[in-house]
Amino acid sequence: MSYCKITGWALVCWGLMFSCAQAPSYPITPVIEYLGVNKLAVLQEPLGNDTLEIYFSFTDGDGDISLEDSTDVFLFDSRIPTITNQYKIPTISEEGTSNGIRGEITIRIKNVNGGICCVENQFPCFGTPLNPVENFSYEIQIRDRAGNLSNRISTETIQVICQ
Repeated sequence: MSYCKITGWALVCWGLMFSCAQAPSYPITPVIEYLGVNKLAVLQEPLGNDTLEIYFSFTDGDGDISLEDSTDVFLFDSRIPTITNQYKIPTISEEGTSNGIRGEITIRIKNVNGGICCVENQFPCFGTPLNPVENFSYEIQIRDRAGNLSNRISTETIQVICQ
């Protein structure tokens, strides 16, 4: 009778040991996924205070996200693809991230100092625009400490209210 109890407990312990969640297996190149924006229309600076928020998630298999002395998030505006807005992910300690890391990032773009502008003739925020509204989208990409670039994701179409 006691043999059955020991065997039963051994099976329960063995089952619990192998049913524990395994550490996720992410690729070492960062992967990002678009989650959304807080609004689909934003005001240009002279029309009032406004902020656009872009939400996305990331995974990285070796956990080397966030560069200490460099930018690591790149925003490409579809209206001016040759200009890249660059941002910095807060420093993430390497301790405990060697088996991978995942998280979510929010980029907040205020409409002050050229943050959100209507664009005419490739000159942002100069003069009164001819068009009352401009449509655009952002592409986003991140880079890890090893220099690996993630995939690119795109926002949906966003309107800038110019007048």
